[in-house]
This record gives sequence, structure tokens and C-alpha cells, in this order.
Amino acid sequence: MREFTDQEIIRREKADKIKALGIDPYGNRFDRTAFNLEIKEKYKDVEHDEFENINDEFVVAGRIMFIRKMGKASFFSIQDKTGMMQIYISINDVGEETYELFKSADLGDIVGVKGRVMKTKTGEVTLKCLEYTHLVKALRPLPEKFHGLTDIEERYRRRYVDLIMNEDAKKIAFTRPKIIRCIQNFMDNRGFVEVETPVLQTLLTGASARPFETHHNTQDLDMYLRIALELPLKRLLVGGMEAVYEIGRTFRNEGMDPKHNPEFTLMEAYLAYSNLEGMMEMTEAMYKTIAKEVFGKYTFNWCGNEINLDGTWKRISMVDAIKEKTGIDFSKEMTVEEAMKLASAHDIVVESHQENVGHIINLFFERYVEETLIQPTFLYGHPVEISPLTKANPDDPRFVDRFELFIGGKEFANAYTELNDPIDQLERFENQLKERELGNDEANDIDMDFIEALEYGMPPAGGIGYGIDRLCMLFTESDSIRDVILFPTMKQRN
Repeated sequence: MREFTDQEIIRREKADKIKALGIDPYGNRFDRTAFNLEIKEKYKDVEHDEFENINDEFVVAGRIMFIRKMGKASFFSIQDKTGMMQIYISINDVGEETYELFKSADLGDIVGVKGRVMKTKTGEVTLKCLEYTHLVKALRPLPEKFHGLTDIEERYRRRYVDLIMNEDAKKIAFTRPKIIRCIQNFMDNRGFVEVETPVLQTLLTGASARPFETHHNTQDLDMYLRIALELPLKRLLVGGMEAVYEIGRTFRNEGMDPKHNPEFTLMEAYLAYSNLEGMMEMTEAMYKTIAKEVFGKYTFNWCGNEINLDGTWKRISMVDAIKEKTGIDFSKEMTVEEAMKLASAHDIVVESHQENVGHIINLFFERYVEETLIQPTFLYGHPVEISPLTKANPDDPRFVDRFELFIGGKEFANAYTELNDPIDQLERFENQLKERELGNDEANDIDMDFIEALEYGMPPAGGIGYGIDRLCMLFTESDSIRDVILFPTMKQRN
């Protein structure tokens, strides 16, 4: 057992004294009538002298964040989920016994207050305490109030303390659900149905990523935590649901950095009888709806860039974007040998499973183009080799009807005119197995049940996936994904 600090010992002794008074140190139900912010908003414009004729009373509750103890009257502030409220407490109003109880309080304790609204001479809306209720004794002291948690790793590891001390962290925590609710309303208003699909899967499908593996004891079956939502949702198109989406946790057994977390939230949507153009229109409209309805603005500062979501977003093909930066025209027919020579001339390393024109085009894009796409850009026309589930472009089958949305040099969405030809799909799956044999451990399995579903007929469709965490990073102007995930994956303490 760890040793307690002097402060912790004193707080434990105080908890015992509170218990000896017949008060539960850890509280019971407490019925409040208002939150701090709504009281302050209601009375912020009322002049000090007008309160002589106002006898409004409220019951509030929260954590003590500031105390200025004086003789027979004191000030303290409590914090609830909406913010801070100053409390004035006097021995004349609450009595000697209650005032002594208050004087034993520490920063971090949770209390309830019934009080009459007033305003101090400095103009701060305040509650004059009429009844004081101890609710919870905090056995650990809060971090030093002016600095909070200065260790960034500890901020994320002890998010509960971060939320107490850091108003920005709390604001993001409350903003993210508003963003997601806005997305849900947007999708619902367009006729989509929100569904749920399995997290546990027996096959590695839907994306190129390394999975987390687990085991089902009853069936003695090795399983994966899903890396994507795609194939179950497409099965629902076959079943006639026509417009479906899911916002769900997804897992990829990969590294951690400011833009990636192994456990993240993905949204995928599929719309029968739509295509790539439909997904572009929907995406642009959704981002602008979030910007307007949740934030009331279209310009956001993210990772050192001013991002403007208003206006018409740029659209450019991958090969044209590469040509703009390098002068190389990959739209022309090219042999693997010619592509390999270009890669070598530009010091681009090509792994064994990437020795085809499509992968080399993508390597050029990642080297020369990706980080330059700052304003919202729909990048389309990906090589077929890097898009195993996508419908080929009818005018040039070397490329597929796919786009990625880039903002601030980072990918925000990935969309397709969906492949619904079961014969073509099976060939793509088989080619993925060949890549695995060449060393690509992210290649997909063959999902024969999905092939069977396609054989019943899936309507032409558009589909898209959105990284919800990164979307929230943009809108909350957060540089790290850990700021928008309440409990990010952390390295173990030494």
C-alpha cells in the first residue's frame, strides 16, 4: 500500500470527523434546481441595487475550486458542468455549526448550496448561502490551481483530473457529442438509417490494416476486432435497406501518434443508387452543416493552418495532382519497369508487395502531394491496386471511382462508387491473398459470404467512411487526437 502525504492524512481525518457528526462523508441524493451558467446568464445584466427587490433562491451543487476563509463570513466558488459560481457564506445566515462544517472544507470537496441570488460590488453574480450541505470529501488534493496537470501524459492518463482543472478539455468533452448529434440529425434528415454491426469478426476485411486478435472460448474460435464497418453495411444494401450508416468503435493494431489512436470512432455510410459525386455533395454539405449549426462559423485554425470550409471545394485526380508537383504524367500507359525506374530516380523505396504501377503512383502521391492539400480537397482516381473494394472507372479501368477528402494535409474521409460485381470482387480478393504472400500483412481475407450476398444483387451505390476523431480535431481546433478522445490508449507507466 502506498504512503499517504500529509495532506491526504489530514483529509482522511476530516472525513472521520464528518462521519462522527452523523454526516455521510460521501453523500446522498441532492436535488438541485439550477446550474451555475443559467443563473449567471439570467442575472448578468441586472444592476447591483436592483437585487434589493429580488428574492430568487436556487439550489446548486458542485466541486469547491476556490476558498477565501475569513472570520465570520467567507467566499468560495463551486464548479458544476456549466462553470463556476461564487458563494457568499456567513455564520449569521447558516449558524455556527454549519459554518464550522464549511470551515473544514478543502478544495476539491463536493457540496450543495441553497442560496439567494445577489451581485457583489465588483459585479459578480453570487449566491448568498442559506443552507450548506456537505456531499463528498475529496481525499486527494487537486493540482496547484494555476497550473493544473502540467505533464501532458498525465493529463490524458488521469482525464478526470484534467476535466476538473482544464476548461478547454471540458469544453471539448461537451462539444464532441454535439458534433456527433449534428451528424446523426444530418444523416437522418437525408433518409439514412443508423444501424449497428458486429465488432467481433472472423475475417479480416474492409480496409488495409493490422487487426487486434481475440478468442471466443465457447466456440474455440479465433476472432478479430473489426478494422472497418464496410461489408456488413453493404449486406444491408443487398437486403433492401438502401441508405444506412453506422458510427462505431473500430480497432487497428498500429502505432500511436498525434493523429492516430489504435481504438477510434469511424462512421461509414452507404446509399443505394448513388455514386462518387453523390458522396462528394453529401460530405461537403455535412461539414458545412456542422460548421454552421454547432459553431456558427466556417473558418477554423488547425495545426497551424487556417481552414476555410465555405465555398466550393477543390476536386483533382491523383495523377493530375502528382503531375502538378513533379511533371510526371502517370495517366499515360506505363510498364512496371518504367514506374520502378521513376521511383528509383526519386529515391522512393518500393517494397516487394508494392512492385506494380498502382502502388508506385500512391507512393509518389504520399511523397509529393499529400501534405500540400491544406484547404478541403477531394482527391479522386486512385489506382485499382490500392482499392480492392472499389468499382473500376469505366473509361480507364486502371483507376477506380474513389476519392479521399484531404484537409490540412491529412485524410478526413474515404469514398467510393461501390463495387457490386461479384465476379470482379472475388478476383480482387484473390489478388489480395497474392499480396499477403508477398509480405503485405494488411491484405484482406476472402469473404465468401459477402460474395454470395453480391450474387443476390447489390444496387449501384456510393459509400464513404469518416474518421470522427479527426473530424472533431478540426472543429475543436485540437492538434492531438488525444484531446478529442476522453480515454486515449496510453503506454504503460514504468
